[in-house]
Amino acid sequence: MESKVKIKFLGGAKTVTGSKYLIDAFNTSILIDCGLFQGLKDLRLLNWETLPITVSSIQTVLLTHGHLDHVGYLPRLIKQGFKGSIIGTAPTLAIAEIILKDSAKINEEEAKKANKEHYSKHQPALPFYTIKDVEQTIAMFEVQVEDKWITINNHISYRFKYNGHIIGSTFIELDIEGKRFVFSGDIGRVNDYLLNDPKYPEYADYLFLESTYGDRLHPIVNIEDKLSQIINDTITTHGNLIIPSFAVERLQMLMFILFKLYQKNKIPNIPIFVDSPMGNNVLEVFKRFPKGHKISDTDYNAMCQHINSITSYADTWKTIDDPRSKIVIAGSGMVTGGRVLTYLQQLIDISSTTILLVGYQAEGTRGRLLKEGAHEIKFYGKYYPVKASVTSIDSLSAHADQKGLIDWLSHIKNTPKTVYLIHGESTAQNAFRVKIKDTYGWNVKIPTLFETIEISI
Repeated sequence: MESKVKIKFLGGAKTVTGSKYLIDAFNTSILIDCGLFQGLKDLRLLNWETLPITVSSIQTVLLTHGHLDHVGYLPRLIKQGFKGSIIGTAPTLAIAEIILKDSAKINEEEAKKANKEHYSKHQPALPFYTIKDVEQTIAMFEVQVEDKWITINNHISYRFKYNGHIIGSTFIELDIEGKRFVFSGDIGRVNDYLLNDPKYPEYADYLFLESTYGDRLHPIVNIEDKLSQIINDTITTHGNLIIPSFAVERLQMLMFILFKLYQKNKIPNIPIFVDSPMGNNVLEVFKRFPKGHKISDTDYNAMCQHINSITSYADTWKTIDDPRSKIVIAGSGMVTGGRVLTYLQQLIDISSTTILLVGYQAEGTRGRLLKEGAHEIKFYGKYYPVKASVTSIDSLSAHADQKGLIDWLSHIKNTPKTVYLIHGESTAQNAFRVKIKDTYGWNVKIPTLFETIEISI
């Protein structure tokens, strides 16, 4: 008897944020990822809307990894009636816990600040969710191992497979009545500073593939040479180097590279400050799960001793007032919030300041505006002129580029019936669709937000 699998794209469709994919099959509802929309205001407003599904019918959430755009909506899901299990690898759930707590804290602080300074249109301004909401979410976490098929019922099983994007990151294989559904998550890169090379799917009947860098190749840049030059130029101008950074993987990678540059005498002993409570917590995850990365215990300990970790907001201001040339790595990576705003508020209008962007900058974020040459930036309800130099190193991305994605596909032994491109902007997806078709001749589709597809099995 023919059965139907229904898949609804609740996020990550023609956008790189808000990843959520609902699978309904054999009276079972599974949500792959539960991410927050970021960037453009129209997308962010979607976060406040109730999902157009029966949330209480979802039995399981499977997480590919712990980034905010893949886990940040979980507390709202629970508010809407979800009572099932939230399953991921141990490092993924450890990262998700850190990110959700940080997100809740930022939401609570921003709501309090908006109410105090009256710059919100909403009276009162409310946090998107609270620490209490996050604690309820964490209580529903369930750890599962990689490389093992787990049975959900007689018709459906799943397996996590390492994909090298951040610590604990995986792609997810669903076997539904003998058909293989593969959700790529975010695919990492080979020869990464911190992480092992991604594993690959061998079979995929239906593939849901990220396409963040589907239209480009990462620049071939000697990262150490370029970073050394930027740092030495900063010292020459007696300036400050501000690096907005994602707290997970990117921040630890920067710490490791800077430590190695100092060891190799490529940079002097310039003070380096890491101002990211979340980033410091993620460092502890690296310590807890040494098999999840490539840093030795010796290097880990030496790196942490070499770099100054800021633990209080008072120390943030001491660092800003420190007259020495220095490097500050602070969250967030797209300049959407976090401690980096405090530094930019004080230093963005000084010409000797350099802002170094080291990751993907989504549409509508301050990071994207800075990268595109904006002459002023708004935060905390005010505009600040951009007199600082803005530069970027795009080759530090934790996402595979077009070549990396095409290579990842090359390991699939069968011909997928359909490849659905997700987690990408339209330009990247259209280019990548053509590339896949030209390379493999596969059927590729680009779903739209809230579209539902039906697959007969």
